[in-house]
Amino acid sequence: MKQSAASLLLLASLTCPTLAQNPAAAPKRSAAAAAELSQDQIRDLIREAAEKDIQNDKKQRDYTYIQREEEHKLGGNDQVKSTESKTYEIMVLYEEQVRKLIAKDDKPLSENDARKEDEKIKKIIEKRKNEGESDRLKRREKQDKEQEQGRQFVKEISDAYNFRSVGAENLDGRETLVIDGDPRPGYEPRMKDAKFLPKFRFRVWLDQAEKQWVKLDIHCIDTVSVGLFLLRLHQGSNIQIEQVRVNDEVWLPRHIAIMLDARLALLKGLKIAEDVTYRDYKKFRSDTKIVPVGELHEQ
Repeated sequence: MKQSAASLLLLASLTCPTLAQNPAAAPKRSAAAAAELSQDQIRDLIREAAEKDIQNDKKQRDYTYIQREEEHKLGGNDQVKSTESKTYEIMVLYEEQVRKLIAKDDKPLSENDARKEDEKIKKIIEKRKNEGESDRLKRREKQDKEQEQGRQFVKEISDAYNFRSVGAENLDGRETLVIDGDPRPGYEPRMKDAKFLPKFRFRVWLDQAEKQWVKLDIHCIDTVSVGLFLLRLHQGSNIQIEQVRVNDEVWLPRHIAIMLDARLALLKGLKIAEDVTYRDYKKFRSDTKIVPVGELHEQ
């Protein structure tokens, strides 16, 4: 779910208003963060952390892992009407990550569904194996273009918000600097995607030693319309994202919690709580042999 956390996370840019309003929820001050940082200093920190996250996104493509998505459909008073979950194995095939569904509602797939997933992976392998040099170059150019767009989006974020340091907090044994970002009055977006930024505010926890973001809490503060009003995201929608240091070289997602209050086209409102967890990160070795799916079952 990482478009580049710098883009996806901050595009969703939503901070919890209650954090600023509730003294009990405010992070504790510490000597390490006692000194007030200027707007320019915080802006530089945000840019540095976002640039590192773009690199993290690139390194994530070298890892296999398990991703579990659990979705709750909510009714009035936020009671759960239904729940379903899907678990994926994220694998690396010819320099790209591919999702393979391996379980539904924490139960193994039926024989028929498992066969369909195997066929899907087999088709991807065959396509990549027979890919010409020009197609490979186009694919890489597309990846480079997306990465550059991520960088440009980061610049928009640093310009679109007023920042303030609100304290320090220890998360999982790591000292973090806590920063709030509020939409800057009069900001005029340059990129198309950036037009949504004034609709969100966020709080970010930055690792003080590595200048990496550890946690992001994003809140929608105004109605957002997407695609000619086909989707309307309502005020109060929230995304919380946590990262973890992996293999002493990269920060990758650990947990994402989404509370979505929206309306799709002319349908009645949708209220969904989504919980995504990531585990079993393993670095993919370039010398690993890619074996066709059929051969795997014969071994």
